[in-house]
Amino acid sequence: MPASDIPIIVTRAEPGASETAERLNALGYKVLRVPALFLQDDADADLPAASKLSGLVFTSANGVRTYASRRDDRNVAAWCVGPATAAAAKQAGFSTVHESAGNAIDLAQFIAAKAIPSDAPLLHVANAAAAGNLKRDLEKLGFSVEFVALYQMRPVTDLPQGVLDLIKRNEPALILIHSAKAAAAFASALGGQTLQNCGLVAISEAASAPLADFTSNRTFIADFPNEDRLLLALKRALATLSA
Repeated sequence: MPASDIPIIVTRAEPGASETAERLNALGYKVLRVPALFLQDDADADLPAASKLSGLVFTSANGVRTYASRRDDRNVAAWCVGPATAAAAKQAGFSTVHESAGNAIDLAQFIAAKAIPSDAPLLHVANAAAAGNLKRDLEKLGFSVEFVALYQMRPVTDLPQGVLDLIKRNEPALILIHSAKAAAAFASALGGQTLQNCGLVAISEAASAPLADFTSNRTFIADFPNEDRLLLALKRALATLSA
């Protein structure tokens, strides 16, 4: 089967799913947007005044967008986990954007290498599931940190019928996985259906784990946890399946 005919199921939440789909469409691929998570805003969350902060820490583009929808101040330094999050911060108008590479652990080390701890805290803005780890890592490095969950990522309960029909027909497909939480939500929404002829393309081993038992087909892992490398892994997968 030609690579352009193999459906790619994009599981990440919106608006990221549409952004990824746009990149894939530009490459001539057949794309099915199937967000396995949706964002639920926490309207009751309180944010400290920007003037009392030494910086903002963002571990997702959704964190940037949710914060920016509530606050107009863009003069506080934004510390971002990777290129997608940094791009969202720049698009939102933050005047100072620091971009690290890798995951939240790498971000903590990046901040420690670039910034000096002060009495004014850093504020980590993220979803509720992200509470704790990055804050703890930064505090071990001498920083004062506050955490505010501005939103939660909720799993969908059902997949589109067209996608379920494709899976039931055992047609070749690739499932693109940006996070373990999206993979787990997708697995739950399958309702026990297996993925006999579907390959997995994941941003990390951990991200692929919730779907590992659903398929005996190949799993392709990005060699670095960002979307550019994920799409390179996708190209390898397509070349393998269409050979």
